[in-house]
Amino acid sequence: MGNEGASCGCGNGLFEMLTIVFIVLKLCKVITWPWLWVLSPIWIPLAVIFIVCLIAAVIS
Repeated sequence: MGNEGASCGCGNGLFEMLTIVFIVLKLCKVITWPWLWVLSPIWIPLAVIFIVCLIAAVIS
């Protein structure tokens, strides 16, 4: 009760905020990074989780 929609505190807000900041900087032409790197706060954590799971599967 009272915990509905509560964040786990895993730092998800950090990646979301970083993604928004990078997109705004890209659209305002402050940075000239490729979109791959602008959106990296979305895919890098997913890639790390995938690699860790892959390593765990190989070890076990």
